Amino acid sequence: MVNGIRKKAFLCEKYVSGKSMDQVMADYGLTSVVKLGSNENMYAPYPNALKAMRDQIDMVNIYPERDYIRLKELLATKFGVAGPEWISLGHGAGNVLDSVAKTLLEEGDEVIVPEQSYRLYPEISKIMGAKVVEVPLDATYTISLKAFAKAMNDKTKIVWLCNPNNPTGTVVSKEDFDWFVDQMPQNCWLVVDEAYAEFADEGALPDVVSYIKAGKQVIDIRTFSKYYGLAGQRIGYLIADPDFINWYDTVSEPFNSNRLGLAAACALLEQDAEECERCKALMVNDRERMNKELEAIGCVPVHSDANFVFFEMPYDAVEVSESLLRRGVIVRPCAGWGYRRHMRVSIGTTEQNNEFLKQIRAVFGELAAK
Repeated sequence: MVNGIRKKAFLCEKYVSGKSMDQVMADYGLTSVVKLGSNENMYAPYPNALKAMRDQIDMVNIYPERDYIRLKELLATKFGVAGPEWISLGHGAGNVLDSVAKTLLEEGDEVIVPEQSYRLYPEISKIMGAKVVEVPLDATYTISLKAFAKAMNDKTKIVWLCNPNNPTGTVVSKEDFDWFVDQMPQNCWLVVDEAYAEFADEGALPDVVSYIKAGKQVIDIRTFSKYYGLAGQRIGYLIADPDFINWYDTVSEPFNSNRLGLAAACALLEQDAEECERCKALMVNDRERMNKELEAIGCVPVHSDANFVFFEMPYDAVEVSESLLRRGVIVRPCAGWGYRRHMRVSIGTTEQNNEFLKQIRAVFGELAAK
């Protein structure tokens, strides 16, 4: 028994990641595995990012001052803000989310979160002493900002919004976003997690940065883990008003990003942009193809603006996912979000996607024969 643990920690639920490839191979006696459960970019790492990391190996004993500043400058240019004072970094978007919570939340504050969304939002809020108000998605698996507005009050400090949403891939429109920003209490901040924004259809998402530049209490959080394929290097960032960035930097630790990841992120923005877009086009094409193939075997996919597909199936999703594991395919059943017959599958390479489709057809065939 360990003593001295904060009481708020007992309110939190530990994040449980999916099984690793090594674990699945060991458990089922397999020699290879297709991993489509964590929304990683299977076309990465990209060539110039890889070279940039290799070039920095001999410097890992030195703090990364130059690339830390350089990346903020590149991001400021990319998003059209006045300078790097509008940007700050973190070791992954999760760390950025946590530091935002530390910057804003006090005991007794309230936060609003989508009930079926990224599970970190309620946990980082509870540990800060905030009351978590969960709002279910609507019938189309979309975050309802009208329902959010009904849940707001003068104690609401943060509204956590995942757009596109994880695990459903659905988006909040610009029109709904416009309306909602005007409904927010004076002391409230809208924190938008855009981890999957680069995969969205053109025009599907609101321009979050434009609201920030207009002086709205909005924060945009993004990552290099998904579109850019740096999940293992943990580079996240936020765009916000410089006054907020100053307080964020006061709360978060200095140089909270690693040298190799920073070098890779700079190379991705400066040299690998064309390759990133080429691979995105492959993923988006396969995303739409996967939806059609899943429909053909009796599933009901939801239109996704992310690098994964979310769909309802005729069978229990946990049972299907266990059968797929035995066949060497890792996916994410959505029972933990309350969707017993729903599954989330990442878009991998075309070869990996074809293997998933082959194996899920076989599993469905076995279940239908029972």
